[in-house]
Amino acid sequence: MTDNAGLQESGSRLSPATADRHRAIASLQEEFEAIDRYDQRIDATSDHELASVLAHNRDEEKEHAAMLIEWLRRHDRVLEGNLRTYLFTSAPVTEIEAESTAG
Repeated sequence: MTDNAGLQESGSRLSPATADRHRAIASLQEEFEAIDRYDQRIDATSDHELASVLAHNRDEEKEHAAMLIEWLRRHDRVLEGNLRTYLFTSAPVTEIEAESTAG
């Protein structure tokens, strides 16, 4: 990895898997930051047509974020287990945690 932005250790010391996971996590962070920026711009504009365009763009960023989350899930078994425990549930998250650790 030639770009050490955000790395805590020298890129030359990282395994290819860790370097790729860093790339995915950094990209996911950028997607969520873009979603937040679009939300703020949508709220701030009084032009409904512009808001519609911005909302469309924001939703594309959400798609990108979902794709990155899926890549991470496929490459991290612990994360996959946590996603299976917490996602698409309706109980309070802290209750799900208590049930999963007690069971």
